[in-house]
Amino acid sequence: MKHLIILADGMADWPVEKLGGKTLLQYADTPHFDFLARNGRCGMLKTVPDGFHPGSEVANSSILGYDQHLVYEGRGPLEAASIGVPLADDDLALRCNFVCLEGDLLKNHSCGRLETEESDILINYLKQHLDSDRIHFYTGVQYRNLLVVKGGNKHIHCTPPHDIPLQPWRENMPKAQDGMDEGASTAALLCDLMLKSQQLLKDHPLNKERMARGMDPANSIWPWGGGYRPKMKTLMERFPAVRSGAVITAVDLIRGIGKYAGLRVIDVPGATGLWDTNYEGKAQAAIDALKTDDFVYLHVEACDEAGHDGDLELKLKCIDNLDKRLVKPILDALTLPLTGESEGVFTGDSEGVSIALLPDHPTPVAHRTHTNEPIPFCIFTPGMAPDSVQTFDEVACQQGAFGLLQGDEFIKEFMSVPLNS
Repeated sequence: MKHLIILADGMADWPVEKLGGKTLLQYADTPHFDFLARNGRCGMLKTVPDGFHPGSEVANSSILGYDQHLVYEGRGPLEAASIGVPLADDDLALRCNFVCLEGDLLKNHSCGRLETEESDILINYLKQHLDSDRIHFYTGVQYRNLLVVKGGNKHIHCTPPHDIPLQPWRENMPKAQDGMDEGASTAALLCDLMLKSQQLLKDHPLNKERMARGMDPANSIWPWGGGYRPKMKTLMERFPAVRSGAVITAVDLIRGIGKYAGLRVIDVPGATGLWDTNYEGKAQAAIDALKTDDFVYLHVEACDEAGHDGDLELKLKCIDNLDKRLVKPILDALTLPLTGESEGVFTGDSEGVSIALLPDHPTPVAHRTHTNEPIPFCIFTPGMAPDSVQTFDEVACQQGAFGLLQGDEFIKEFMSVPLNS
Protein backbone atom coordinates (compact mmCIF):
# COMPACT_ATOMS: atom_id res chain seq x y z
CA MET A 1 0.00 0.00 0.00
CA LYS A 2 1.27 3.45 -0.96
CA HIS A 3 0.40 6.54 1.05
CA LEU A 4 -0.48 10.11 0.02
CA ILE A 5 -1.16 12.92 2.50
CA ILE A 6 -2.89 15.97 1.01
CA LEU A 7 -2.27 18.81 3.45
CA ALA A 8 -4.32 21.98 2.94
CA ASP A 9 -2.54 24.45 5.21
CA GLY A 10 -4.89 26.55 7.37
CA MET A 11 -8.04 25.33 5.58
CA ALA A 12 -10.11 24.74 8.73
CA ASP A 13 -12.10 27.72 9.96
CA TRP A 14 -14.86 28.96 12.28
CA PRO A 15 -18.57 29.40 11.54
CA VAL A 16 -19.15 32.62 9.58
CA GLU A 17 -22.34 34.66 10.01
CA LYS A 18 -22.20 35.81 6.40
CA LEU A 19 -22.31 32.13 5.36
CA GLY A 20 -25.39 31.41 7.44
CA GLY A 21 -23.38 30.22 10.41
CA LYS A 22 -21.54 27.60 8.36
CA THR A 23 -17.80 27.10 8.21
CA LEU A 24 -16.15 27.63 4.84
CA LEU A 25 -15.82 23.87 4.31
CA GLN A 26 -19.51 23.39 5.09
CA TYR A 27 -20.47 26.19 2.69
CA ALA A 28 -18.14 25.34 -0.20
CA ASP A 29 -19.00 22.91 -3.01
CA THR A 30 -16.37 20.19 -2.56
CA PRO A 31 -17.55 16.96 -4.26
CA HIS A 32 -14.06 15.45 -4.35
CA PHE A 33 -13.34 16.14 -0.67
CA ASP A 34 -16.76 14.65 0.08
CA PHE A 35 -16.03 11.58 -2.03
CA LEU A 36 -13.03 10.81 0.16
CA ALA A 37 -15.05 11.38 3.33
CA ARG A 38 -18.05 9.36 2.12
CA ASN A 39 -15.94 6.39 1.03
CA GLY A 40 -13.39 6.58 3.81
CA ARG A 41 -13.25 7.09 7.55
CA CYS A 42 -13.09 10.42 9.31
CA GLY A 43 -12.20 11.95 12.63
CA MET A 44 -10.68 14.94 14.36
CA LEU A 45 -6.98 15.43 15.06
CA LYS A 46 -5.31 17.51 17.73
CA THR A 47 -2.20 18.69 15.88
CA VAL A 48 -0.95 21.17 18.50
CA PRO A 49 0.07 19.59 21.82
CA ASP A 50 -0.73 21.47 25.01
CA GLY A 51 1.84 24.16 25.71
CA PHE A 52 2.91 24.64 22.09
CA HIS A 53 2.17 27.57 19.80
CA PRO A 54 -0.13 26.61 16.88
CA GLY A 55 2.51 27.09 14.22
CA SER A 56 2.78 25.11 11.01
CA GLU A 57 6.13 23.68 12.15
CA VAL A 58 4.41 22.12 15.17
CA ALA A 59 1.25 21.01 13.36
CA ASN A 60 2.89 19.47 10.30
CA SER A 61 5.55 17.55 12.20
CA SER A 62 2.87 16.38 14.65
CA ILE A 63 0.82 15.06 11.74
CA LEU A 64 3.86 13.00 10.77
CA GLY A 65 3.93 11.64 14.32
CA TYR A 66 6.93 13.48 15.76
CA ASP A 67 6.80 14.12 19.52
CA GLN A 68 7.20 17.88 19.86
CA HIS A 69 8.67 17.54 23.34
CA LEU A 70 11.57 15.65 21.74
CA VAL A 71 12.10 17.34 18.36
CA TYR A 72 10.73 20.90 18.52
CA GLU A 73 13.35 23.55 17.78
CA GLY A 74 11.32 26.20 15.95
CA ARG A 75 11.02 27.07 12.27
CA GLY A 76 14.51 28.42 11.71
CA PRO A 77 16.42 25.12 11.68
CA LEU A 78 13.82 23.53 9.39
CA GLU A 79 14.14 26.36 6.90
CA ALA A 80 17.92 26.12 7.10
CA ALA A 81 17.67 22.46 6.09
CA SER A 82 15.35 23.41 3.25
CA ILE A 83 17.74 25.87 1.64
CA GLY A 84 20.85 23.81 2.38
CA VAL A 85 22.44 25.89 5.13
CA PRO A 86 24.46 23.60 7.44
CA LEU A 87 24.16 24.38 11.15
CA ALA A 88 26.82 23.91 13.82
CA ASP A 89 25.68 22.79 17.26
CA ASP A 90 25.80 26.36 18.62
CA ASP A 91 24.08 28.02 15.65
CA LEU A 92 20.72 29.63 16.46
CA ALA A 93 18.67 29.61 13.25
CA LEU A 94 15.66 31.94 12.99
CA ARG A 95 12.99 32.56 10.40
CA CYS A 96 13.56 36.12 9.18
CA ASN A 97 10.47 37.66 7.60
CA PHE A 98 10.45 40.86 5.66
CA VAL A 99 7.46 42.73 7.09
CA CYS A 100 5.74 46.02 6.43
CA LEU A 101 5.57 48.48 9.32
CA GLU A 102 3.29 51.49 9.12
CA GLY A 103 3.98 53.93 11.92
CA ASP A 104 3.61 52.11 15.23
CA LEU A 105 1.74 49.17 13.68
CA LEU A 106 2.79 46.01 11.90
CA LYS A 107 0.73 46.37 8.75
CA ASN A 108 1.33 42.84 7.50
CA HIS A 109 3.68 39.90 7.99
CA SER A 110 4.65 39.48 4.33
CA CYS A 111 4.81 42.91 2.64
CA GLY A 112 1.91 41.87 0.47
CA ARG A 113 3.37 40.01 -2.46
CA LEU A 114 7.16 40.04 -2.19
CA GLU A 115 8.88 37.95 -4.84
CA THR A 116 11.95 35.87 -4.03
CA GLU A 117 14.02 37.91 -6.48
CA GLU A 118 13.13 41.09 -4.57
CA SER A 119 13.86 39.46 -1.25
CA ASP A 120 17.25 38.34 -2.52
CA ILE A 121 18.17 41.93 -3.42
CA LEU A 122 17.26 43.14 0.06
CA ILE A 123 18.94 40.23 1.88
CA ASN A 124 22.19 40.82 -0.03
CA TYR A 125 21.95 44.51 0.86
CA LEU A 126 21.56 43.65 4.55
CA LYS A 127 24.46 41.20 4.30
CA GLN A 128 26.73 44.00 3.12
CA HIS A 129 25.91 46.08 6.18
CA LEU A 130 25.00 43.64 8.96
CA ASP A 131 26.73 40.30 8.32
CA SER A 132 29.66 39.48 10.62
CA ASP A 133 31.52 36.49 12.02
CA ARG A 134 28.48 35.94 14.21
CA ILE A 135 25.57 37.17 12.06
CA HIS A 136 24.58 35.64 8.71
CA PHE A 137 21.54 36.35 6.51
CA TYR A 138 20.32 33.90 3.83
CA THR A 139 17.68 34.29 1.12
CA GLY A 140 14.73 31.94 1.40
CA VAL A 141 11.45 32.00 -0.54
CA GLN A 142 9.40 35.18 -1.03
CA TYR A 143 9.20 37.06 2.29
CA ARG A 144 10.52 34.07 4.27
CA ASN A 145 14.27 34.24 4.87
CA LEU A 146 16.85 32.93 7.34
CA LEU A 147 19.02 34.51 10.03
CA VAL A 148 21.74 32.48 11.78
CA VAL A 149 23.35 33.74 15.00
CA LYS A 150 26.54 31.94 16.00
CA GLY A 151 26.37 31.19 19.73
CA GLY A 152 22.83 32.56 20.01
CA ASN A 153 20.67 31.53 22.96
CA LYS A 154 17.28 30.04 22.11
CA HIS A 155 15.62 31.06 25.39
CA ILE A 156 13.99 34.09 23.85
CA HIS A 157 10.40 35.02 23.12
CA CYS A 158 9.80 36.13 19.53
CA THR A 159 6.21 36.85 18.51
CA PRO A 160 5.28 35.39 15.09
CA PRO A 161 4.47 38.44 12.92
CA HIS A 162 1.37 36.79 11.45
CA ASP A 163 -0.07 36.78 14.99
CA ILE A 164 -0.11 40.57 15.30
CA PRO A 165 -1.48 42.17 12.11
CA LEU A 166 -2.36 45.84 12.68
CA GLN A 167 -1.00 45.68 16.23
CA PRO A 168 1.88 47.68 17.80
CA TRP A 169 5.23 46.20 16.81
CA ARG A 170 7.59 47.67 19.39
CA GLU A 171 6.02 45.88 22.33
CA ASN A 172 6.29 42.60 20.41
CA MET A 173 10.02 42.77 19.73
CA PRO A 174 12.20 39.87 20.97
CA LYS A 175 12.78 39.52 24.69
CA ALA A 176 14.23 36.91 27.03
CA GLN A 177 11.82 34.20 28.11
CA ASP A 178 10.51 34.54 31.65
CA GLY A 179 13.12 33.29 34.09
CA MET A 180 15.68 32.81 31.31
CA ASP A 181 18.05 35.74 31.75
CA GLU A 182 20.65 34.01 29.58
CA GLY A 183 18.50 34.87 26.56
CA ALA A 184 18.66 38.62 27.22
CA SER A 185 21.81 39.31 25.18
CA THR A 186 20.48 37.41 22.14
CA ALA A 187 17.13 39.22 22.38
CA ALA A 188 18.95 42.57 22.55
CA LEU A 189 21.04 41.62 19.51
CA LEU A 190 17.93 40.76 17.49
CA CYS A 191 16.20 44.01 18.49
CA ASP A 192 19.27 45.94 17.39
CA LEU A 193 19.29 44.13 14.02
CA MET A 194 15.60 44.94 13.51
CA LEU A 195 16.11 48.65 14.16
CA LYS A 196 19.19 48.80 11.96
CA SER A 197 17.34 47.01 9.17
CA GLN A 198 14.60 49.65 9.30
CA GLN A 199 17.13 52.43 8.79
CA LEU A 200 18.76 50.56 5.92
CA LEU A 201 15.57 49.51 4.15
CA LYS A 202 13.45 52.66 4.34
CA ASP A 203 15.23 54.39 1.46
CA HIS A 204 16.24 51.35 -0.57
CA PRO A 205 15.43 51.83 -4.30
CA LEU A 206 13.44 48.61 -4.43
CA ASN A 207 11.15 49.81 -1.65
CA LYS A 208 10.75 53.21 -3.30
CA GLU A 209 9.78 51.42 -6.51
CA ARG A 210 7.27 49.21 -4.67
CA MET A 211 5.65 52.22 -3.00
CA ALA A 212 5.47 54.06 -6.34
CA ARG A 213 3.48 51.08 -7.64
CA GLY A 214 1.14 51.22 -4.63
CA MET A 215 2.71 48.16 -2.99
CA ASP A 216 3.79 47.70 0.62
CA PRO A 217 7.50 48.24 1.28
CA ALA A 218 9.64 45.56 2.93
CA ASN A 219 10.84 48.00 5.56
CA SER A 220 11.92 45.76 8.44
CA ILE A 221 13.14 42.28 9.23
CA TRP A 222 11.28 40.24 11.83
CA PRO A 223 13.24 37.32 13.34
CA TRP A 224 11.31 34.56 15.10
CA GLY A 225 10.97 30.78 15.38
CA GLY A 226 14.56 30.29 16.53
CA GLY A 227 16.16 27.01 17.54
CA TYR A 228 19.05 24.62 17.10
CA ARG A 229 19.47 21.67 14.74
CA PRO A 230 16.74 19.11 15.64
CA LYS A 231 17.23 15.37 16.09
CA MET A 232 14.57 13.53 14.09
CA LYS A 233 14.35 9.94 12.88
CA THR A 234 13.36 9.52 9.25
CA LEU A 235 10.02 8.04 8.24
CA MET A 236 11.95 5.11 6.80
CA GLU A 237 13.44 4.40 10.22
CA ARG A 238 10.01 4.62 11.85
CA PHE A 239 8.00 2.79 9.18
CA PRO A 240 10.03 0.06 7.42
CA ALA A 241 7.37 -0.28 4.71
CA VAL A 242 8.36 3.21 3.50
CA ARG A 243 11.36 2.63 1.29
CA SER A 244 11.33 6.11 -0.25
CA GLY A 245 9.22 9.22 -0.03
CA ALA A 246 8.75 12.75 -1.36
CA VAL A 247 7.48 16.12 -0.20
CA ILE A 248 5.83 18.62 -2.56
CA THR A 249 5.57 22.19 -1.29
CA ALA A 250 6.45 25.80 -2.07
CA VAL A 251 7.21 26.55 1.60
CA ASP A 252 10.73 26.30 3.04
CA LEU A 253 9.45 25.20 6.42
CA ILE A 254 7.71 22.13 5.01
CA ARG A 255 10.71 21.31 2.84
CA GLY A 256 12.86 21.34 5.96
CA ILE A 257 10.52 19.00 7.82
CA GLY A 258 10.52 16.76 4.77
CA LYS A 259 14.31 16.67 4.60
CA TYR A 260 14.66 15.77 8.26
CA ALA A 261 11.97 13.09 7.71
CA GLY A 262 14.07 11.61 4.90
CA LEU A 263 11.86 12.76 2.01
CA ARG A 264 13.17 14.03 -1.29
CA VAL A 265 11.95 17.51 -2.22
CA ILE A 266 10.05 17.94 -5.49
CA ASP A 267 10.00 21.45 -6.95
CA VAL A 268 6.96 22.33 -9.06
CA PRO A 269 7.21 25.21 -11.57
CA GLY A 270 4.65 27.87 -10.74
CA ALA A 271 4.20 26.76 -7.13
CA THR A 272 3.99 30.06 -5.28
CA GLY A 273 2.85 29.32 -1.75
CA LEU A 274 -0.08 31.68 -2.43
CA TRP A 275 -3.63 31.48 -3.81
CA ASP A 276 -2.38 31.45 -7.40
CA THR A 277 -0.15 28.41 -7.00
CA ASN A 278 0.08 25.73 -9.68
CA TYR A 279 -2.56 23.31 -8.37
CA GLU A 280 -2.51 21.09 -11.45
CA GLY A 281 1.29 20.94 -11.43
CA LYS A 282 1.32 19.88 -7.80
CA ALA A 283 -1.30 17.22 -8.47
CA GLN A 284 0.70 15.84 -11.38
CA ALA A 285 3.89 15.86 -9.30
CA ALA A 286 2.14 13.74 -6.66
CA ILE A 287 0.79 11.36 -9.30
CA ASP A 288 4.27 10.95 -10.79
CA ALA A 289 5.90 10.51 -7.39
CA LEU A 290 3.51 7.70 -6.47
CA LYS A 291 4.90 5.70 -9.39
CA THR A 292 8.26 5.42 -7.61
CA ASP A 293 7.78 6.45 -3.98
CA ASP A 294 5.89 4.76 -1.17
CA PHE A 295 4.96 7.96 0.68
CA VAL A 296 4.10 11.44 -0.64
CA TYR A 297 3.38 14.56 1.42
CA LEU A 298 1.58 17.09 -0.77
CA HIS A 299 1.36 20.49 0.95
CA VAL A 300 -0.56 23.54 -0.33
CA GLU A 301 -0.24 26.88 1.49
CA ALA A 302 -2.97 28.87 -0.27
CA CYS A 303 -5.78 28.74 2.32
CA ASP A 304 -3.44 29.75 5.12
CA GLU A 305 -2.33 32.92 3.36
CA ALA A 306 -5.94 33.84 2.53
CA GLY A 307 -6.83 33.33 6.20
CA HIS A 308 -3.97 35.57 7.31
CA ASP A 309 -5.27 38.23 4.93
CA GLY A 310 -8.77 37.91 6.42
CA ASP A 311 -10.13 37.41 2.90
CA LEU A 312 -13.27 35.25 3.03
CA GLU A 313 -13.93 35.16 -0.72
CA LEU A 314 -10.32 34.34 -1.51
CA LYS A 315 -10.21 31.50 1.01
CA LEU A 316 -13.42 30.05 -0.44
CA LYS A 317 -11.79 30.26 -3.87
CA CYS A 318 -8.70 28.45 -2.56
CA ILE A 319 -10.88 25.66 -1.14
CA ASP A 320 -12.64 25.35 -4.50
CA ASN A 321 -9.30 25.21 -6.31
CA LEU A 322 -8.04 22.52 -3.96
CA ASP A 323 -11.11 20.38 -4.59
CA LYS A 324 -11.45 20.85 -8.36
CA ARG A 325 -7.86 21.47 -9.49
CA LEU A 326 -5.82 19.35 -7.07
CA VAL A 327 -7.86 16.52 -5.56
CA LYS A 328 -9.94 15.80 -8.68
CA PRO A 329 -7.00 15.10 -11.03
CA ILE A 330 -5.42 12.90 -8.36
CA LEU A 331 -8.61 10.89 -8.00
CA ASP A 332 -8.93 10.68 -11.78
CA ALA A 333 -5.37 9.31 -12.02
CA LEU A 334 -6.12 6.79 -9.30
CA THR A 335 -9.18 5.70 -11.36
CA LEU A 336 -11.60 6.69 -8.61
CA PRO A 337 -14.59 8.39 -10.32
CA LEU A 338 -17.33 10.07 -8.30
CA THR A 339 -19.70 7.12 -8.62
CA GLY A 340 -19.40 5.64 -5.17
CA GLU A 341 -17.09 3.00 -6.59
CA SER A 342 -13.98 2.65 -4.44
CA GLU A 343 -12.14 -0.25 -5.98
CA GLY A 344 -9.70 1.51 -8.25
CA VAL A 345 -5.95 1.27 -7.91
CA PHE A 346 -3.16 3.45 -9.13
CA THR A 347 -2.88 3.21 -12.90
CA GLY A 348 0.03 1.02 -13.89
CA ASP A 349 0.76 -0.19 -10.36
CA SER A 350 -0.32 -3.32 -8.56
CA GLU A 351 -0.59 -1.54 -5.23
CA GLY A 352 -3.44 0.63 -3.99
CA VAL A 353 -2.97 4.15 -2.64
CA SER A 354 -4.24 5.24 0.74
CA ILE A 355 -5.12 8.96 0.82
CA ALA A 356 -5.41 11.26 3.82
CA LEU A 357 -6.94 14.72 3.48
CA LEU A 358 -6.59 17.30 6.23
CA PRO A 359 -5.48 20.82 7.17
CA ASP A 360 -2.72 21.32 9.72
CA HIS A 361 -4.53 23.92 11.86
CA PRO A 362 -7.35 26.43 11.47
CA THR A 363 -6.53 29.92 10.17
CA PRO A 364 -9.92 31.62 10.62
CA VAL A 365 -10.53 34.62 8.39
CA ALA A 366 -12.13 36.42 11.35
CA HIS A 367 -9.00 35.89 13.47
CA ARG A 368 -6.29 36.17 10.78
CA THR A 369 -3.88 33.81 12.53
CA HIS A 370 -3.57 30.18 13.57
CA THR A 371 -5.65 28.58 16.32
CA ASN A 372 -5.14 25.28 18.11
CA GLU A 373 -8.55 23.59 17.77
CA PRO A 374 -8.58 19.99 16.48
CA ILE A 375 -8.90 19.75 12.71
CA PRO A 376 -11.01 17.40 10.54
CA PHE A 377 -9.36 14.57 8.64
CA CYS A 378 -10.35 11.64 6.48
CA ILE A 379 -8.48 8.53 5.42
CA PHE A 380 -9.53 6.72 2.25
CA THR A 381 -8.18 3.36 1.20
CA PRO A 382 -9.68 1.43 -1.75
CA GLY A 383 -11.79 -1.40 -0.38
CA MET A 384 -12.10 -0.09 3.16
CA ALA A 385 -15.41 -0.15 5.02
CA PRO A 386 -16.50 3.50 5.34
CA ASP A 387 -18.08 5.15 8.34
CA SER A 388 -21.28 7.23 8.23
CA VAL A 389 -19.71 10.63 7.44
CA GLN A 390 -20.91 12.04 4.12
CA THR A 391 -19.13 15.40 3.85
CA PHE A 392 -15.67 16.70 4.68
CA ASP A 393 -15.95 19.55 7.17
CA GLU A 394 -15.29 20.51 10.78
CA VAL A 395 -18.73 19.39 12.01
CA ALA A 396 -19.35 16.18 10.05
CA CYS A 397 -15.93 14.71 10.80
CA GLN A 398 -16.63 14.87 14.53
CA GLN A 399 -18.95 11.89 13.98
CA GLY A 400 -16.27 9.84 12.22
CA ALA A 401 -15.09 6.40 13.27
CA PHE A 402 -11.66 7.59 14.37
CA GLY A 403 -13.01 10.00 17.00
CA LEU A 404 -10.40 12.39 18.36
CA LEU A 405 -6.74 11.48 17.77
CA GLN A 406 -3.55 13.13 18.98
CA GLY A 407 0.20 12.55 19.14
CA ASP A 408 1.32 9.84 16.72
CA GLU A 409 -2.11 8.16 16.61
CA PHE A 410 -3.03 9.61 13.20
CA ILE A 411 0.12 8.55 11.36
CA LYS A 412 -0.03 5.07 12.90
CA GLU A 413 -3.66 4.69 11.80
CA PHE A 414 -2.85 6.02 8.34
CA MET A 415 0.11 3.70 7.83
CA SER A 416 -1.77 0.61 8.99
CA VAL A 417 -5.45 1.28 8.22
CA PRO A 418 -7.42 -2.00 7.86
CA LEU A 419 -9.43 -2.58 4.71
CA ASN A 420 -12.53 -4.55 5.62
CA SER A 421 -13.10 -4.26 9.36
